[in-house]
Amino acid sequence: MTSTPDLEARSPWAALHNVSQVTVKRSNRTLKKDIAIPGSKSLTNRALILAAAAKGNSSVEGILKSDDSYWCIEALKRLGAEIQVDGDIAQIKGVGGEWRRSKEALYIGAGGTVARFLPGLVAAARTGESWTIKASKRMSERPVKPLIDALRQIGATINYEGKEGFYPLGITGEGLKGGHVDISGNTSSQFISGLLMASAHAEAPVTVRITEPIVQASYVLITIELMKQFGIEVSHDQELSRFDISPNTYQGNHVHMEPDASGACYFFALAALTQSTIRVNNISYEHSYQPDIRFVDVLKEMGCHVVIGPDYVEVTGPKTLKGNKTFSMRAMSDQALTLAAIAPFADGPITIREVEHIRHHESDRIQAATEILTSLQIKVEEYNDGLKIFPGKPVGTLIRSYDDHRVAMAFSLLGAVVDDISIHDPGCVSKTFPNFFEKLEEIGLTVTRK
Repeated sequence: MTSTPDLEARSPWAALHNVSQVTVKRSNRTLKKDIAIPGSKSLTNRALILAAAAKGNSSVEGILKSDDSYWCIEALKRLGAEIQVDGDIAQIKGVGGEWRRSKEALYIGAGGTVARFLPGLVAAARTGESWTIKASKRMSERPVKPLIDALRQIGATINYEGKEGFYPLGITGEGLKGGHVDISGNTSSQFISGLLMASAHAEAPVTVRITEPIVQASYVLITIELMKQFGIEVSHDQELSRFDISPNTYQGNHVHMEPDASGACYFFALAALTQSTIRVNNISYEHSYQPDIRFVDVLKEMGCHVVIGPDYVEVTGPKTLKGNKTFSMRAMSDQALTLAAIAPFADGPITIREVEHIRHHESDRIQAATEILTSLQIKVEEYNDGLKIFPGKPVGTLIRSYDDHRVAMAFSLLGAVVDDISIHDPGCVSKTFPNFFEKLEEIGLTVTRK
């Protein structure tokens, strides 16, 4: 790229160019039983950023090629990392923490991971160079103040170039002094991950104290595991209320990404809706750090039959899903929308709680789910931290995606059991799962584009 792109532009890795809507319906053939899912977005961007920050060469195998990872790679290239992508493998020559000056703004798209992981590591450079980081319109509406406040506590020079607490950011590489820092965990686990990643490049040890429990703490464990693979040890207590990081330099390594558990959940939910059996291969329930793999426990409680294999997970949907249940989706909040989409087909109400933080994701996901379910003529009660969905028979409609990949993917599943379900602006799935609709076709659904 030679200039900052249109802030709403999708990447060259995006799918469904010039497609304004898709219609999803059940075909006459039996749904395919086995499917493979692309790599994890959560793992991909963590690994790419750590490899770029590292000293030496790395390879990251099994990357997810999506909007988020594309803009991540482009920003890292501008910062001096040498990156070559061949298929799902990225070869990376890192900068050893000494990022290169960029005359033009770094654009990171709508990726929350990049937006939270990159600032601290850039500020940790001791070059005296300055950078501007810009994000998409929606990412620029999502608060980053808790992270920036925490980074400033350990010496980061970061300023807001627009509205206080939001992107765009101005960063000067004057290093991080280290020390003690307090941060709440109740808004985003990505704030904690970004702080931990940067702390490794501080001049003195860093102690991070968590003042309120971390939402989706499993993602912090993913960060710690990947930091370890790049040579950085993070010690912590059992409650994840304190972390200690000693200064060191990330070292290049070969790492392999596991399939995206979040993406797999849409196909588990599809099995639940259609009384089908669907197996996702090359994924491990027992060994995955990704919290969304536990969504199958929710489906099991709703009456699905779940088989846990050594390298696969298989779900068979029941004749009728069980309702009259309340689920805390705090640990796997990306699947709150998936549960909301299938909830009307249960034999009693389904209540989703402890996900207030998803109001600040790509959309206000609680409000979006409420509006969509209402348009489907399903009774729903909205709470600050969730919603209650009553049984009903959804009617076909054109569903607004809210430019939110998880809204589009979750509610497109209804096309398997409800006539006339269409999704407006389906291209937003490119944020994390560009070939999602192709995968629906592969498994046996019919997708019409226009």
